[in-house]
Amino acid sequence: MKTRKRRNEGNRLPGKRASSPDAAVGQRIRHLRRQRAISLETVGAQTGLSIGFLSQVERGLSSPSLRVLASIADVFSVSLGALFGPAGAAGEGDAVVVRRGRRPKLSLWRSGISKQLLTPAAGAGSLNVYLVRLAPGGSTGEEVYAHQGEEAGLVLEGAMSLTVDTKTYKLKAGDSFRFSSTTPHRFRNPLERETVVVWVNALG
Repeated sequence: MKTRKRRNEGNRLPGKRASSPDAAVGQRIRHLRRQRAISLETVGAQTGLSIGFLSQVERGLSSPSLRVLASIADVFSVSLGALFGPAGAAGEGDAVVVRRGRRPKLSLWRSGISKQLLTPAAGAGSLNVYLVRLAPGGSTGEEVYAHQGEEAGLVLEGAMSLTVDTKTYKLKAGDSFRFSSTTPHRFRNPLERETVVVWVNALG
């Protein structure tokens, strides 16, 4: 039987202390995994990620990439938005409105990507809207990735390079897009200033 090579996709943090953003994401992932009675071995088998790396992510000792988080969310059958906020946060708060100062945030600081969840985390909706900020040079990495669902968006400020399958698009402020999330894709900010995008993800 062919053994699938396990991947480590993220950055091991220097020293032993976890950073607050990574620790919050890790706690949320662990909470969702235990809530569903899913073992690290199962997550590893379905994502191709090593158990050691997944354990580091849960402890906040490794900063996961966006592709890693998307893969983990697929295993849990949840949207990426379910990984926002502290453990136990999903289902809390208003199911209709999100106040400006109370948006759940996800900071992928090593990738130069930050996301604010604009739609309520409460409820079981399959559509999430994010305000995505890409730092200069911020990107999802050189490799394309895919996950479940569909996505669309509108560039509000700056510019973005979006690769879907084998084609790369150069988007400027005012340009919009839509594609199936199952199609391999990646994106980056080619500018020396911040890019802001309203991004929509819907589970398939």
